[in-house]
Amino acid sequence: MRFGFVIPNNVGIEDPQALVELGVLAETSGFHSVWVNHHILHVGYVKERLGTRPYQDALIMLTWLAANTSTVKLGTSVLVMPYLHPMAVAKQLATLDQLSNGRLVVGLGAGSLPEENAALGVPYASRGRYCNEFLQVLRKLWTEDEASFDGEFFSFENLSSFPKPSQRPHPLIVIGGNRPAALRRVAEFGDGWHPMNVAPDGVRRRMDSLREQSRALGRADVPRAVQVRLDMSRLDADVIKAYEDEGVTDLVVHVSSSSVEKQQTAIREFAQFLD
Repeated sequence: MRFGFVIPNNVGIEDPQALVELGVLAETSGFHSVWVNHHILHVGYVKERLGTRPYQDALIMLTWLAANTSTVKLGTSVLVMPYLHPMAVAKQLATLDQLSNGRLVVGLGAGSLPEENAALGVPYASRGRYCNEFLQVLRKLWTEDEASFDGEFFSFENLSSFPKPSQRPHPLIVIGGNRPAALRRVAEFGDGWHPMNVAPDGVRRRMDSLREQSRALGRADVPRAVQVRLDMSRLDADVIKAYEDEGVTDLVVHVSSSSVEKQQTAIREFAQFLD
């Protein structure tokens, strides 16, 4: 079992350098990966929770973490695809993968905050179809020197995007979500599954469906990674063993606190599981 730590860029911590230092502490404490959260605007439940306190940008924070660490994998948990354009993201993530010497893990999801979609002018009802095309465009730009695509949202011929990622053919793409549409997206377009707050028995039920769909599509190796994200306080040795028994490869843990000191203490106390 591998363990990841979620950098609390989403809880209103004012000092961004403190967030970077938490990432460094996670690396030196033995965590396998560090992850960042993604939203763009203070609307809906984000505004209700934070008011005017900061929610730092995901990719800038991850780049700063890359510059201050050397071994941990660097993940997004998760980038909300409907808020983004795959051509810009392809270049940003490829550059980050090169700068970090191939440490990037790309977590992507459909999102579930209609108010943010509305504010950004992104239709909420069609976000699933947008995500499916986003994933196809991203892969093409990373793996083809001249890419072409003809879809509902993106249509182009012989477009080139460089640099390519350091990892070949591309960084691991893990897809968030627990519902049937998300599982179909993992089976068809992902390399792994990155759900949140799914209990071990829930992992078992969904894994059966995911593997069946993957085989039907001729993708016998999906999922290569199963990364369950949940609150660190929910874990003990027995719970970790239960997840491991269901085929979970990574537990990605967060600490529900805006106190840097409590985050630091939790990282150090969790080190017992990292040997």
